[in-house]
Amino acid sequence: YDVIVIEDLKTKNLMRNHHLAKAIANASWYQFRTMLAYKCNWYGKQLVVVSAKNTSRICSACGHNGGAKPLAIREWTCSECQ
Repeated sequence: YDVIVIEDLKTKNLMRNHHLAKAIANASWYQFRTMLAYKCNWYGKQLVVVSAKNTSRICSACGHNGGAKPLAIREWTCSECQ
């Protein structure tokens, strides 16, 4: 792939969930991001880091902001695109 897009996660905010805090702390998100940036630079690929704000609320097809979603929804398309 020529372009890799990742979300700029705030792990400090994720650690507030006490049920998942240990798993999140053990995931080494920063090290993964650093290694990914290094490999992208090495192979001449582009790494794009997007803000986490509204990424799960905005329709990927048209950009419509559909509001808050429950955690059970993993993939969402707005009613205008269906």
